[in-house]
Amino acid sequence: MDCPATLRFTSSHEWVRPKGARVVFGLTDFAQSQLGDIVFLELPALGGFLTRGVPCGSVESTKAVSDLFAPVSGRVVAVNHALESGPDTINRDPYDQGWIAEVELSEPGELAMLLEASAYAAHVEQAG
Repeated sequence: MDCPATLRFTSSHEWVRPKGARVVFGLTDFAQSQLGDIVFLELPALGGFLTRGVPCGSVESTKAVSDLFAPVSGRVVAVNHALESGPDTINRDPYDQGWIAEVELSEPGELAMLLEASAYAAHVEQAG
């Protein structure tokens, strides 16, 4: 399981890459491996407001449909529309080309609530 130390993580298996007053987020390598082949994504709405911990989209795989949870609160300023025609990009490259959305933070303090890579790895190991 790949868990880059430069990222933060949620217990619901989203990763977050801080970029100043914004973050980019997506699904973790563990999440995509558990879901199997991803065939469809309902992405967050561009310009929409996300609330941390609240569903903001969904992920459909050959195994199941799962909610996509907002890892932070804020306004969606970019969405990876390439995933609409190639959702399996998340399976191949979850931490780079498989990013889902970029969010302008409304509550920067929420970043401190996210898990560091070592804590996320322990969370996955404990759940496994």
